[in-house]
Amino acid sequence: MQFLTLIYIDPERMAELPAEDYDRLMLGCFEKADALRDAGCLHASQQLQDPGSARTLRVRDGVARITDGPFAETREFLAGFNLIEAVDLDAAMQIAHAFPWSQFGSIEVRPVRDMQAVRDRVGAD
Repeated sequence: MQFLTLIYIDPERMAELPAEDYDRLMLGCFEKADALRDAGCLHASQQLQDPGSARTLRVRDGVARITDGPFAETREFLAGFNLIEAVDLDAAMQIAHAFPWSQFGSIEVRPVRDMQAVRDRVGAD
């Protein structure tokens, strides 16, 4: 079963982290990610740029509005993700726990919906 781990970061907490500690944590993350990939448990992972580089599109009553930055004003922002394979949610949570970023924000683990089943149900080719 696939799960997406959404990594949210509190920029204030990250700013307190010395650069050499960040580099050490990132190296550990890359090593864990490589091991997960080699074991067939990591399908994709990526860091995102800061939310200030984003734009948000909303369409209401046929009118499109584009705003700079993220949709919601929150303390934490989405910093990256991992698409992983695990037998169940508990196993996916264990994988998420192996990464340090929950100390600086949170990691949401969400099951990925079977899009092929949805395509089949709605009659999409």
